[in-house]
Amino acid sequence: MYRGGALTLIDFLTGLFLMNAMPHFVLGVWKGRILSAFGMSPSANIAYGLTCFCISIGLFWYQNGIAAVLENGIYAGALAILITYFITGRFFYRLFRLPDEEESPRKGSNSE
Repeated sequence: MYRGGALTLIDFLTGLFLMNAMPHFVLGVWKGRILSAFGMSPSANIAYGLTCFCISIGLFWYQNGIAAVLENGIYAGALAILITYFITGRFFYRLFRLPDEEESPRKGSNSE
């Protein structure tokens, strides 16, 4: 059960991993490059984002029990936004991608 009170190291790490999952997953889906523990490719960032998400859920479960997600509004809200993007991210990427962003080589690359 969520007990509130003082911030512990596990609480801090739970939030850190949850919020770190979002930029890595988003940039991975949108084919951006950002350094992660698994590399800089889009697929590495998607995998790292999912790993951070799983670590966050595991830490929250260990510290508070999984039912406490419903009692912790901040965590539940952040989790809802992240899961929504996990489900809809590729759809929005395809919907809002500019026509010249088709699978063309990056400018300045040596693909001759």
